[in-house]
Amino acid sequence: MSRIRLVMMAEQLRRPASGGIGTYVRGLVQGIDTLDAESKPELELVASRPAGGGTPDLLGSLGHPVRSSPLPGPLLTRAWDHGILRAPRGFDVVHATSLSTLQPGRAQLVATVHDLLWRRVPDAYPTRGRAWHEAALRRALRRADRFIVPAGVVADDLGEAGASPEAITVIPMGSDHLPPPDLEAASALLSKMGVNGPFLLSVGTLEPRKNQARLIEAYRRIRGSLPEPWPLVMVGPSGWGQRVRPEAGVVLAGMVSPSELSALYAMARLLAYVPLIEGFGIPPVEAMTFGAPVVASPLPSTAGAAFEVDPHDVESIAAALLRVATDEAERSRLQSLGLDRSAELTWSAVARRHLDVWTEALDVAGRSSHG
Repeated sequence: MSRIRLVMMAEQLRRPASGGIGTYVRGLVQGIDTLDAESKPELELVASRPAGGGTPDLLGSLGHPVRSSPLPGPLLTRAWDHGILRAPRGFDVVHATSLSTLQPGRAQLVATVHDLLWRRVPDAYPTRGRAWHEAALRRALRRADRFIVPAGVVADDLGEAGASPEAITVIPMGSDHLPPPDLEAASALLSKMGVNGPFLLSVGTLEPRKNQARLIEAYRRIRGSLPEPWPLVMVGPSGWGQRVRPEAGVVLAGMVSPSELSALYAMARLLAYVPLIEGFGIPPVEAMTFGAPVVASPLPSTAGAAFEVDPHDVESIAAALLRVATDEAERSRLQSLGLDRSAELTWSAVARRHLDVWTEALDVAGRSSHG
């Protein structure tokens, strides 16, 4: 069988804060690059033109051709949002890495649906965001031949929304996409913020669903009980509806480089990740890869390898933070569980399972055309 000609949507990597979807695209491409030469797809990426002309480092560093639309920025954004862009011709499979889908033409369309959380917790999304997600979902349900989701709960939600269960494949995400830690750069960053010793870490977009308000309140309650007033370092971009202000012990680091993030995970006493709801949850398994014990809400990604808390209960979060920060036996237990869990989640394995879905979509299409 000839190699699959694959075009993958990579628009998230044009953005300064690419989020979980950007991590997924980057990790999946890295995984594809590990496949054997005979089965590796002929991959091209599609995204908007970079603002300054030329390809940004993040997309260019992936080492695959990038197709860019000739439309100017504002028009292209509207076209993405309304799903009216056509996929390039000459490909067997179009992979939509989020709910933004291209018109696939004669190609098979495989769409990754990361979650349907705007349906589960509508108050955690702005009105415009809910409307966009719902319209994009409806387009994806009409267009896609196959769906990939990161967890069984997302498969259930997608089935309830109208997708055929036979068309849905659950493929957990990988955890081994970050580069080696840049300890020197991370130490310099922490020093600039006045952090020169142990610290607790939080990673995620600052928005209501990520539950930083309860996390900060829990930290306030235990700060005086720590051996020293270890700070809570919060990494991530500002989202919507969540204003987090610096206060005693709370340090807002904003965005950091991938190698700095690796180092922060490796240096932290723990990672606290307590969203109200999540489709998968990438930061905990990133942290586990670098040996950080994790305090987290019940998540598909952690599979029992974190110290689980009730994200609605500040006292539950506070007790877990204090226990994991100070109990060396518990820290060692969680570190061991976390390393085992992260070792199960490789992007090479993720890419192989994606290849199975792309191949199956083409096989079914071929049988249908000859039926």
